[in-house]
Amino acid sequence: MERGPLYVLACYVLWGVLPVFWKLLAAVDSLYVLAGRIVWSLVFISVILAARRGFGAVRAVLGDRRELGRLALAGVFVCVNWGSYIWAVNSGHMLDASLAYYMNPILAILLGTAVFRERLTGLQWLSVAVTFTGLVITILRYRQIPWVALVIGGSFAVYGAIKKGVHVDAGVSVFFETLVLSPAALVFMAAAEVRGAGAVGVLHGWQWLLLPAAGVVTTVPLLFFAKGIKSTPMTLSGILMYINPTLQLLLSVLLYREEFTTTHAILFGFVWSGLGLYLLSSLLREWKHRKEESTCA
Repeated sequence: MERGPLYVLACYVLWGVLPVFWKLLAAVDSLYVLAGRIVWSLVFISVILAARRGFGAVRAVLGDRRELGRLALAGVFVCVNWGSYIWAVNSGHMLDASLAYYMNPILAILLGTAVFRERLTGLQWLSVAVTFTGLVITILRYRQIPWVALVIGGSFAVYGAIKKGVHVDAGVSVFFETLVLSPAALVFMAAAEVRGAGAVGVLHGWQWLLLPAAGVVTTVPLLFFAKGIKSTPMTLSGILMYINPTLQLLLSVLLYREEFTTTHAILFGFVWSGLGLYLLSSLLREWKHRKEESTCA
């Protein structure tokens, strides 16, 4: 097996087990954890860029206002994604976090249609309809919208759409995304400590290492993904992606004992059916593309 898919696989496995890490910080306010994640991600990626002598690319971005604007906007949406995800994991909503990443391809399809005028196949429209039906049934049964999953999945879909127009590599992108957010994150952390709502008095001994480790566990999977996706077929990447929410689902039910209700079963059933149709559409498109290439050859 080539190294590219292995890097992508490693990325999705790390994302899938990441809730275990955030649970270690459950006693700390989720917004404080988010702020620490932003600051320490900036520190860690800065060290990597310095080691790679990659600050030339950073200086180039500073002279490109449009690219800088895209990266700043991407930083805002990844902040929403990170924050809502940490809150979900540490507030007993890990099932919603899992659902968010099962729903992400469908949300990305809708975004691609609305923003990039991408044309959908019949199977893709059917996958959207099936997923939407599951959401409607959930709303009727719960009498509330599964907003946690929608915020996490929706923010990541928008983040992905913004990144389609970004030309720099993953390291430089993460640097600017966190650089834009870090001043506000540092102010928030300082204010939280003054109010007695920070990490002082909550974390003890080795637990203080968890905050800088947050930067490592955030950045490493992104670098794995950037390194592996270039040589990994999109169809294979799309299939491997579901390792992430599947691991989260198993952790939430088997390890953290979150209740998997009948409504969850119905919603996940519709979402999985929608995903099956989406993957089938992708496989058929790939098969058709290869057939056309072989015919031309």
